[in-house]
Amino acid sequence: MGNIRIVEGDLTEANVDAIVNAANPVMLGGGGVDGAIHRAAGPALKEACLKVKQVNGKRCPCGEARITPAGDLAAKYVIHTVGPIYKQASNPSVSLESAYLNSLRLALENHCKSVAFPAISCGIYGYPHREAAEVALDICYEQEFKTLDIYFYLVDRSMVEIWKAINNDLRS
Repeated sequence: MGNIRIVEGDLTEANVDAIVNAANPVMLGGGGVDGAIHRAAGPALKEACLKVKQVNGKRCPCGEARITPAGDLAAKYVIHTVGPIYKQASNPSVSLESAYLNSLRLALENHCKSVAFPAISCGIYGYPHREAAEVALDICYEQEFKTLDIYFYLVDRSMVEIWKAINNDLRS
């Protein structure tokens, strides 16, 4: 059975089959996690992203996910997903759920055994951390994902404490 682990650390250094990028809809890098992943992966990631077909100027609409090779990262794949901008989304929890579900399903479809996530939408997109943790972890405990080892790589101690508390509540 898979496990869920909360890690304080750098997502780009995760030794997993796939890391999830909190991307923007054009998938060509940006700030925060997205920029860090693109810098660490090198130019091969951008080249792979450019091959993803655009629809109405977007390679990955909010709540959806796309997969590419991981370039210079330890992971085999990068799964790009776009979470909601909290104050602009009409139903942010549904969009965030969809981002996690679609990412996890892509991992399974590509025979991944392990996947590492950031806290999607919790940076500049403004999602409240506790609420985001509840949505994310609740999805990860769904039966269809029980075979995956799922990691959350978070950037600071306060975020780690929130996610660990929510995870402990869900496990008990």
